[in-house]
Amino acid sequence: MHHTARILIAAAAMAIATNARADTAAVVQDHIRPGFSAFAEAATTLAAIDSCDLETLRPAFNAAYDAWMQVAHLNLGPTEDNGRGLAILFWPDPKGSGWKAQRALLDGPAPSPEQMAQQSVAARGLPALERLLYPTEALLTDRCPLIHATADDLAATATTLSSAWGPFGDLMLTAGQPDNSRFLKPEEATQTLFTQLATGLEMLADRRIGRPLGTFEKPRPDLAEARASARSLRNITLSLAALKVLALTLNPDSPKTQAAFDQALSLPEAIDPDTDRLTDPQVWLKWEILQQAVRSTRDTAIAELGPALGVELGFNSQDGD
Repeated sequence: MHHTARILIAAAAMAIATNARADTAAVVQDHIRPGFSAFAEAATTLAAIDSCDLETLRPAFNAAYDAWMQVAHLNLGPTEDNGRGLAILFWPDPKGSGWKAQRALLDGPAPSPEQMAQQSVAARGLPALERLLYPTEALLTDRCPLIHATADDLAATATTLSSAWGPFGDLMLTAGQPDNSRFLKPEEATQTLFTQLATGLEMLADRRIGRPLGTFEKPRPDLAEARASARSLRNITLSLAALKVLALTLNPDSPKTQAAFDQALSLPEAIDPDTDRLTDPQVWLKWEILQQAVRSTRDTAIAELGPALGVELGFNSQDGD
């Protein structure tokens, strides 16, 4: 091989590696860290409310949920550690274990922060708060102490999570350096984020849309996420928008992926947010079209971003669920 050709190939390889690092750095610094910081701030604001008036608490609850949806797709590192992600959003809960555990807590004294942190993840986090702030049945006991205990626990988890993204983010930023045993090559950090993107879109299609969609003959609106607070479609839209940010931060020059996301994001506007309307065939079909658009977006992103970033899909903790 000609000496000049070797130099050009080596330069191109270095450019690809540099781009991978730069893309990863942008995701960590512009998407992940600000996102978790904003969630910690929103959760802390919710926990600081002294009142137990539902109309006072609900806007702060929804603001915290909105903030979580910006980062809920980042199920790695600090989010996986100690089950923090599940302690923030344990869903789906097909056996209703969260409400059972909460009823037991309502019958006793308010749990201390230490006791709350030891509870089942099903009895903690945003779904637990939703059951208390949007009750579907009358409660004979005072829910106020448990509301505050749950909100305080959520704020503590969110703050710990945001702080932990400092050192873990540094590991992603220094991928491939000799003292980094977590990410041995720069591409490993990029591959991890690329896999989170694909997994996030898959979960969005299969769970957030797929569970309430059910089948044409048997829709399951009762399985929708955040149904009591009427957030189901909002969560889908926010999740899709956050995944678009991740994709275009990873590789800004992705016109096909951007177009696919924009097409999918245009669809919820025409859908009735009342999930009970899923029993209407016309509404059901709109949800199914949205699901197809999300799956198409995933396929497009994998096909366009993978080669551009020089990575393939890796293993993720939700494989096989």
